[in-house]
Amino acid sequence: MTPTMVEHGGLDIMCLNKYCHSTSSSSSSSEQRDKKVFTKIKLSLSSEYPRKNAEILSGQYGTNLLLIGAALMLAIAHHDPAVREEHLLSFASCLMLLQLLWMMWYILVRERQDNTRTERDVHATTCWIRGGLTLLALLSLIMDAFRIGYYVGYRSCVSAVLGVFPVIHATHTIAQVQFLWFHIKDVIKCYETFERFGVIHAVFTNLLLWCSGVMSEAEHFLNNHKRRLSALGYQNLTIEHSEPNCNCTTSTCSMFSSSLYYLYPFNIEYHIFVSALLFVMWKNIGRNLDLSSNRKRKVTKTQGLTLGPILGLLALASTIGILVVYITHVEKSLQMRQSAISMFYIYGIVMLVVMCCAGASGLVIYRVNHKPLDTSKNPSRQLDTELLFSSSIGSWFMSWCSVVAVLSTHSRPPYRWTNLIYSLLIVLEKYVQNLFIIESLYRQQENAERENQELPAAPEIFSVTSSLAPPYNGIINRAYETPERVCVAMETEQEESGQMYRCPRKPSEVPMGVGTKGEEAPNIKRQILKNIAVLLIMCNISLWILPAFGCRPQYDNGLEQETFGFSIWTTVLNFAIPLNLFYRMHSVASLFEVFRRV
Repeated sequence: MTPTMVEHGGLDIMCLNKYCHSTSSSSSSSEQRDKKVFTKIKLSLSSEYPRKNAEILSGQYGTNLLLIGAALMLAIAHHDPAVREEHLLSFASCLMLLQLLWMMWYILVRERQDNTRTERDVHATTCWIRGGLTLLALLSLIMDAFRIGYYVGYRSCVSAVLGVFPVIHATHTIAQVQFLWFHIKDVIKCYETFERFGVIHAVFTNLLLWCSGVMSEAEHFLNNHKRRLSALGYQNLTIEHSEPNCNCTTSTCSMFSSSLYYLYPFNIEYHIFVSALLFVMWKNIGRNLDLSSNRKRKVTKTQGLTLGPILGLLALASTIGILVVYITHVEKSLQMRQSAISMFYIYGIVMLVVMCCAGASGLVIYRVNHKPLDTSKNPSRQLDTELLFSSSIGSWFMSWCSVVAVLSTHSRPPYRWTNLIYSLLIVLEKYVQNLFIIESLYRQQENAERENQELPAAPEIFSVTSSLAPPYNGIINRAYETPERVCVAMETEQEESGQMYRCPRKPSEVPMGVGTKGEEAPNIKRQILKNIAVLLIMCNISLWILPAFGCRPQYDNGLEQETFGFSIWTTVLNFAIPLNLFYRMHSVASLFEVFRRV
């Protein structure tokens, strides 16, 4: 080290090269560190801003599409001659054609990128959900066939749009189901901005088709309700006739027309479920997956399922009987009408009490068995939770309106107080069921905990560092130890990929732990939770069937209509009943997921 003289302010200062160099290097390193921090902030802002910007822009685009369709539907509901059903169907057909073009573009781009592996979110959907959607899609295709047959019978006096729309809708349904089966789990990482607009277009196209189906079904039930009131002597009720002003050229027009309304519930549920799945795909665009939580779950065992399926099938059978009796009796004399409504409320009270007890039992089991919550990011699970709460609002609002009507009315029908109890139980049952489903979905699975633990001690049996092995000071035979390690590594790797592979093992010289068995003993708590899940699934299906196929005592009991008036109460029902139907079917899907997780 040679000293150097630095002249500063007339004084000579001795400085060693080593320390001068360290001072300059520290200042330069701090400058580089500041530059790195600034560059990192700049990159994060520049990468995050387009993503958030694309989310906002695409969300606004989809919302405005839905609002345009809603404006057309309101004009049609007002029966404005300037806006007809053909205009709405033409708009929906254009949206479906645009979605078909986007799906073709997406599939072609993916096929040209064979060399790159597309990430997939295993939690986005399951095979049974896609199978259920395929069944709903088949029923929607039958409805399209009926629409085409209806158009053929009246083609001389109706617009050609009524015949073109079901053809486009059928093509759209087939292509969309194919897309759901093979691409709904994709995590898009290229052309993100464009793909966001494509996915959100598909989401709101299905939402618009759902709204259109809900409007048609509500109009049908409202006309039926007006006919019943007219038969009872009510006046000043206008019944809208939607039949064309010409004769049908075939003998099946009336059959097609009446059958359509029995298929509407399936078509409605199909479109709302597809929009939910596509929304999860939209949320996954550009997402970095957590590989530790993005794993397939093991196949769920079904041993011990006895009481839940038996009670569920009993509930389903009684539901079908109640539906038949209600529909056949509600349009007859006043006494039979009141007995049918009273029968419905008594049945509903029994069903809701059973569901509340089952859900509360599941919550008690969860509280006793303390497990940590799974806080990993999961858009599908988060959407399930939000949809459960938001769709509960409709039936809660309808129930509280019924409570107000029962307490304020002066009439004394025989079903007055059963209506009150039924409405309060609806509120309580949804409280309990929502808590049970969310608690189950956010519970950390025991299988996941076991997978995160260290591997079993098999490779350590012949290891020198094992606490189970006796100390050995001689020569270690690596040729004897290595095959076991390779064997265990191969077995672990193939188990994760789903293959069955077992290495030849020597008889273990280490005694098994106390209480360890060759097969896992059946867990009583798991069996109870599985039976609860199956029972709630069947009960929710039963409570979906009744309003979906015409059993709606809220239209027929007269209490709410007396309190709120005809127009206000029908508006409430047109808002609340579709949300309640969606809640029941979405609860079925969520409870299937609960059954698989237990």
